[in-house]
Amino acid sequence: MEVIVITGASDGIGAEMARQLARSRGKEAALVLAARKADQLQSVADACSALGAQTLVVQTDVSDEAQCRRLIATAAERFGRIDALINNAGRSAHALFEEVEDLRWYEELMRVNLWGSVWCTHAALSWLKASRGRLVAVSSLAGLIGVPGRSAYGATKFAMSGFFESLRAELKPHGVSVTTAYPGVVDTRIRYRGYNAQGGELGSSSLKEDKAMPVAECAALIIEGMQSRRREVVMTAKGKLGRWMKLIAPGLVEKLAMAALKEDVKPHG
Repeated sequence: MEVIVITGASDGIGAEMARQLARSRGKEAALVLAARKADQLQSVADACSALGAQTLVVQTDVSDEAQCRRLIATAAERFGRIDALINNAGRSAHALFEEVEDLRWYEELMRVNLWGSVWCTHAALSWLKASRGRLVAVSSLAGLIGVPGRSAYGATKFAMSGFFESLRAELKPHGVSVTTAYPGVVDTRIRYRGYNAQGGELGSSSLKEDKAMPVAECAALIIEGMQSRRREVVMTAKGKLGRWMKLIAPGLVEKLAMAALKEDVKPHG
């Protein structure tokens, strides 16, 4: 039996990964599902249980260190082991830096996107070393390439990338793999619930979504990367190209990043 902890599992990519793992592994999977919304989380757990997987729901706000540590302790107490931790919980944001008056939500975003992953990973480390397990960090293409209006979000995702890259080297002697996933625009509601300049909810997406990746495709790519212990999963051809072009033609990459934004949210000057 493989025990897999998934944060941000109540909807979007996290919920879809849970369903796909339940479908493919059946009774061989024990899924520990964490998120803030208990009702939605239970619905995902019910769907996974119907597919044969064992499930455990742990309502968790990853911006709180104590809740992160409780999540891992509860999983380990229930199943006696942890084979994989998928750090998927996160929140989006779009705001030009000059329009932000109160930076406290920048700090809150960092607690969710970076510290939530750090705290969960720290708590799970001994269990993952014991099982020679797998760590997954769901970052973003905004963690590889700076995008206008995404200074707060990009900062959290660049930080994730640096943390998990360093951790990968530290954990290699222990047989623990670290996979960092870099999705682009995925067909979820995360951007609609992200922070605006005032620290409220955006209510709409700032990105062009006509070519958004289906959430099922994104989830499958992350799972495949985890199972094969890949270092990184860069989701799109543009993302792969942009990463290397950034080294030789950074000005062009900035233009491409600007082109991904809707006209009404681009900076003007």
